[in-house]
Amino acid sequence: MTWPVLRQEAGFCLLQMTGLPWLIIFSRKRMEGHDWCIVQLGVSGVISGVEVDTSYFTGNFAPRFSLQAACLPDGTTFPVRQPTMGTAASSQQLAAMEEMKTEKWTELVPMTPLRPGYPDTCKNYFPITSTQRWTHVRLNMYPDGGIARLRVYGIGSKDWSTVKNSELVDLVAMENGGVCLGFSNAHYGHPRNAIGLGRAENMGDGWETARRLDRPPILKADKSGVLMVPGCEWAVYRLGHPGVILKIEIDTNHFKGNYPDSCRIEACALSPEEEKAVVGKDGAATGKWKTLLGPTKLSAHHRLFLSGGQVQPVGVVSPVRLTMTPDGGISRMRLWGFPRAPNPAKL
Repeated sequence: MTWPVLRQEAGFCLLQMTGLPWLIIFSRKRMEGHDWCIVQLGVSGVISGVEVDTSYFTGNFAPRFSLQAACLPDGTTFPVRQPTMGTAASSQQLAAMEEMKTEKWTELVPMTPLRPGYPDTCKNYFPITSTQRWTHVRLNMYPDGGIARLRVYGIGSKDWSTVKNSELVDLVAMENGGVCLGFSNAHYGHPRNAIGLGRAENMGDGWETARRLDRPPILKADKSGVLMVPGCEWAVYRLGHPGVILKIEIDTNHFKGNYPDSCRIEACALSPEEEKAVVGKDGAATGKWKTLLGPTKLSAHHRLFLSGGQVQPVGVVSPVRLTMTPDGGISRMRLWGFPRAPNPAKL
């Protein structure tokens, strides 16, 4: 799973078919109908766009396609279909799939022409305005041909009705609907990476800033060992669901000579209008920020867990602001807590 850019602050890839095993090419059709496949999204969510890439398919690209989607319950299974080169689905397999009625799924992109796989024509992007949550898509090609890549972009969305009040959840995780709203610097890696799936694969899979030029020529630290420098870098995140944060994880995995000296986290409860102001240039357009985690010393290539008295009680919050001092890289931030309804009186 990788995270191509859809929108500078929010979007990410819910699904990306990559590598030769995912290269889609069907045999030349000599029977009625058209070719199609069903794909489960890597992350369930709201789809805002889809890219169909026909790279290298210049004389055998799919001339037309459409896309349908469905939100299916957990545990939904499909008839087993082994991906064997040079074979087509049997009549029994097709009959079993017909019972799933996937052809009646919601249409997100109607039948639309594609372009051949030359460098200047292979990228075919289509915006989608649906606001529903989806778990699966059906890719149809008419009547047959080849597609090199399918990328489905959007924002992760969790079914919060299935989460118990006493269940700890990573409220800021991208897969649970967390979104990066704004940031000060993303020179080497976007801050949305810090809320991605699993642990970072490398430094490029984390948030890394450029070196700040306002650092003093001789660095000094306070009594707790935290460097005293004038500047910092920040990123603001909207939680997937407002909640009470109890545990924090800051991971500098892979950042060995370029980790931040320290970090802190603030949180608040904002109305949608106030949230827009927070995304302003300085990221400090509100006086509502409360300290969730005070200045905390970090170390190289290390997974730091904080809880209990280290995490300050600030009530039900969303969004949060992560600040690193003076600069560097953080691969992941996890904010574990209980989802709760926001208190309108405190907005």
